[in-house]
Amino acid sequence: MTVKEIRNKFLEFFESKNHTRVPSAPIVIKDDPTLMFTNAGMNQFKDYFLGQKTPENLKVVDTQKCLRVSGKHNDLEEVGRDTYHHTMFEMLGNWSFGDYFKKDAIGWAWELLTKEFGLSEDRIYVTVFGGDEKEKLEKDKEAAEHWKSFIEERRILNGSKKDNFWEMGDTGPCGPCSEIHIDLRDDANRNEIDGVELVNKDHPQVIELWNLVFIQYNRKANGELENLPEKHVDTGMGLERLAMVVQRKLSNYDIDIFQSLIHELQKEAKILYGDDEKTDIAFRVIVDHIRAVSFAIADGQLPSNTGAGYVIRRILRRGVRYGYTFLNLKLPFMYKLVPTMTTLFGEDFPEINDQEELIIKVVKEEEYSFLRTLESGLKRIDQLITGSGDKVISGKDAFELYDTYGFPFDLTSLIAGENGFTVEKKEFTAKMQTQKDRSKADADTETGDWVIVQEGSDTEFVGYDHFESDSKIIKHRTIKKKDDEMVQIVLDKTPFYAESGGQIGDTGILISSEEKVEVIDTSKENDLIVHVTKKLPSNLNTVFKAVVDKEKRVLTMNNHSATHLLHAALRQVLGNHVQQKGSLVSNKILRF
Repeated sequence: MTVKEIRNKFLEFFESKNHTRVPSAPIVIKDDPTLMFTNAGMNQFKDYFLGQKTPENLKVVDTQKCLRVSGKHNDLEEVGRDTYHHTMFEMLGNWSFGDYFKKDAIGWAWELLTKEFGLSEDRIYVTVFGGDEKEKLEKDKEAAEHWKSFIEERRILNGSKKDNFWEMGDTGPCGPCSEIHIDLRDDANRNEIDGVELVNKDHPQVIELWNLVFIQYNRKANGELENLPEKHVDTGMGLERLAMVVQRKLSNYDIDIFQSLIHELQKEAKILYGDDEKTDIAFRVIVDHIRAVSFAIADGQLPSNTGAGYVIRRILRRGVRYGYTFLNLKLPFMYKLVPTMTTLFGEDFPEINDQEELIIKVVKEEEYSFLRTLESGLKRIDQLITGSGDKVISGKDAFELYDTYGFPFDLTSLIAGENGFTVEKKEFTAKMQTQKDRSKADADTETGDWVIVQEGSDTEFVGYDHFESDSKIIKHRTIKKKDDEMVQIVLDKTPFYAESGGQIGDTGILISSEEKVEVIDTSKENDLIVHVTKKLPSNLNTVFKAVVDKEKRVLTMNNHSATHLLHAALRQVLGNHVQQKGSLVSNKILRF
């Protein structure tokens, strides 16, 4: 069975059990500040478990795109060195939100693995939560009893809280889980050592295949557990690992999706996979990384210098460097694997098909950009390695490689490690922090307290219909930035448009019978419209005529309209993948 057939069989099996198939959530998370990427199947259903949303369907099935390259789940350094770690993987899952529980979850898992996929029953072991005295939790006897219907008792093993009790976080929904393991060793090895002794012992051929999580408790802030009013099921099985087992391979990279990508890369590199361990690692790194990068770009995350974009750039640069050093690929090459990606995944993940042209362009440009500095950076590392007697690259030098040559710290560490060197991370981190602090200091402002002139907090905005108004000052404060000092004024009524949606704030004047005060900018602070001036009016209790620079406003409005028109035209000509990520609209220019 191909990966595609295995994926579809899983989804169709649970559809036959009245589950609703739902699409994968994007790999890039935009509305959850606690996560940069989707790293588990349950991410998109978190609100159901927390009781913040009501599910449309009580039973669902899906395959979820996951990326684990940051935070607690970080597999990047292992990818390529072994045969089973990935940056991106697919998590197959079936879910119950207050519907079925342990009996059905266990029964269906057994049916699918042994009947549908034909896995040998005598090679399967399961673990159940064995209890925890400290938590005053008993063994999960319910799960163990259900397993006895399918598997001999000696292959039902008690697991620790670490391995067999799942928690979303320090507080919230949690519960025991039951893992399904499989022994892939040959008969001679199995006769020599019982598989019971190797479960959860990091043996490369006795592996966890599927985890069935039974969410039945809520962890309170004081650490106590209480029963949930509704019990849920959350299961997760890595598609790549399942495919390795079903296709009877000993490496995830020997399954058909990776072999197709490796075949294309062999043609480009003119080197065969399987001939040398160093080149084999490079092959594995590159085919893994192009998949992760392609899915991230298809989901709207372009490579950049910060946040999620920087993670994607790191992954891509790691792949480029492996090709450059070990496969002698000195020109962009990763983008050439994207059409194979489309063939493999485009039908099941339409975003890959729809965004193929964009993915190719972005990857190719990123490769060109990094290759311009890669050679110089590698020469610099060679100099550092040759000139060092203590086998350590200083944090100062690592920061230079980052700042000048675009080498992420983990890439420098990787190359250093290949040469028996280490990198001083503490010093590097300190240098990074100094740079951030300097940037912060450049932007630092000293803000005074608001001085109340008259009661009132809301400003009436009349600027859509009028360019002038009679206004009174509600409050003011002083702002100091470097050597400059300005005043911020809030009026009870104003025609001044505050900077918003990329459009710059209005300028103009405040006129009283005694003086004119120039308004050099208008900004928004929460719901306050703030007028920025160079000085404070001498009489604060008078009525001012607030007058907007009309010509500047009209020209700015024209450019704002033109921005929307240009955006629409670009989408019409180039495609719906074009997305505006920010803009600047003034009286002189528009930019986005």
